[in-house]
Amino acid sequence: MKKTLAFDVYGTLIDTNGVTALLETMLVDQVDGFDKNQRVERAQRFADTWRAKQLEYSFRRGLMKCFEDFTVCTKESLIFTCAYLKTSLTTQQQQQLLDIYKTLPAYNDVAHGLSILMKDHKLIAFSNGTYNSVKGLLVSAGLDKYFAQIVSADEIKTFKPNPDIYQYLLTQSDSTSEVTWLISSNSFDVIGAKAFGLQSAWVKRNDCDVFDPWGVKPDIVVQNLEQLASKLSQQ
Repeated sequence: MKKTLAFDVYGTLIDTNGVTALLETMLVDQVDGFDKNQRVERAQRFADTWRAKQLEYSFRRGLMKCFEDFTVCTKESLIFTCAYLKTSLTTQQQQQLLDIYKTLPAYNDVAHGLSILMKDHKLIAFSNGTYNSVKGLLVSAGLDKYFAQIVSADEIKTFKPNPDIYQYLLTQSDSTSEVTWLISSNSFDVIGAKAFGLQSAWVKRNDCDVFDPWGVKPDIVVQNLEQLASKLSQQ
C-alpha cells in the first residue's frame, strides 16, 4: 500500500551540526591557548546548547500561544547561548551563523534514501520551520525534487508536537492516519505523532541518542533512510 511519509527536516534530513565548523573559526580568538580538540569541543557545546534552546523556545511559545516563527526562536536562542556560554560574537558573526541555517548540508544517506522511497510513497517535508526557510534549505541541499509538498508549522501558528499540526498534515496531504508515517530523529516528534495516531519511524542518527522513556515506542527504528526504505517494504 502506498504510504504518505512526512519527514522532519532539521536533524533528520539536514545536519544541524553543520554550524560547528564555522563556530570553530569564530571561537579561535576566544580560546587562545586551547588545542584543536578543545576548540572543537567548545564549538560543539555551543551548537548543542543553541539547538536545545531553539527547540525549548518553540515548545514554550506553543504552550503560551505566543507564536513567533522558527527563525525568531533560532535568533533568540543564539543570543541566549552567547550570554550563557559567555561568548562574545559580533552582530556580523551572529548573522553569519543565522545565515548558515539556510544552507546546512544533508546527511550523506538522505538523497539516495529519498530516491528509493519516492518510487512507492508520497514524500512530504514536514517542519517547524517556515515554508520559505524549508524550501530554500531543501533546494540548497538538492533535496526539493523528492518531495510532493512542504507542510510548515508556520502556516497554522503552532509547533510540533501540538496535535493540531499533525491533523493539519493529514488535511494538507489529503491522507489518513492509517497510511501516514512520521519520520524523525527527534523523539518528541515521534511521540507526538504516535499520541495523535500516526505511525512513526525514529531515525537514530547517533548511537548515543536516547529515546524519551515515556512508554511510547516508534514502530520502526533505523540509522539512516536506506534502512528505512528496506523496513517499510516489509510493512
